[in-house]
Amino acid sequence: MLEKHALVEVGLELKALGYVFTAITPESHRRVLARNVPAAGLRDVFGWNRPFSEALLSPAMLAALRQSDVICAAHAAYVSQVRFATLYDAIYVHSGFPTLAQEAVFFGPDTYRYARWLRQHVVAAERVVDIGCGSGAGGLCLQDRVAHICLADINPQALRYARMNAEMLGIAERVECVFSDVLTAVQGSFDLVISNPPYMVDEAERAYRHGGDLWGAALSVRIVRESLARLAPGGQLVLYTASAIVDGVDTFWQAIQPLLQGHEVVYEEIDPDVFGEELARPVYVQVDRLAVVGLVVRC
Repeated sequence: MLEKHALVEVGLELKALGYVFTAITPESHRRVLARNVPAAGLRDVFGWNRPFSEALLSPAMLAALRQSDVICAAHAAYVSQVRFATLYDAIYVHSGFPTLAQEAVFFGPDTYRYARWLRQHVVAAERVVDIGCGSGAGGLCLQDRVAHICLADINPQALRYARMNAEMLGIAERVECVFSDVLTAVQGSFDLVISNPPYMVDEAERAYRHGGDLWGAALSVRIVRESLARLAPGGQLVLYTASAIVDGVDTFWQAIQPLLQGHEVVYEEIDPDVFGEELARPVYVQVDRLAVVGLVVRC
């Protein structure tokens, strides 16, 4: 088994065994782990990241984890440093819990909402680019309606996992992974641009989490501006992000309105209140709530 394919083999074996796991919010995940339930199956190992004994895994799976250097000793047991989540009929590898590392690759409730928003608004496209692709779940969940998928990210670990996830779907030949700051290293125009950018303010500036100024929305505003300049005639931008609501005002919507003149626009508040625990942080002292929003712009 080649090293670069070891985690792909693990994922394919999990899928063949009927593995299903929904990734939840970090706060909810922490509360589940606080129950201190011992690992008893594959969901405990690869979903909850509980410490486990060798007896829970097949020799081939255990060897693949060791070969990929994603297993570490924890007292008298082991812990996987990767997780596997399922979305629709696909399985995705991503970072283990907790996602504290600078290059962590997140997968959670936003991923599921993002995929649902995409499939609601994308019918068909020839070429799509997923900006800040992370695990690649956004672009890859459109594999039944998009011919060529470009996955772009500034996080090398994200691109590594995205390639693996494309392999597990069996569509690697249709997928291009590009190290790029938004669209700076991506060539050409697109008839579809999609993105679920980081939208929090993160003092550590972790790639999957930090969205910059405007209470985390600055990167989303930049993506709107730069994507519209790269869309082919008749193309569309489909964005999933969050907005800080300040004194009743949707600050992201307020910031992007000047960019949308002359375009057909759909804008929707998908979830009125997410990550409420963040409001206790000083940076959000003026913020009423963080709302998840969806934007569709057609040229």
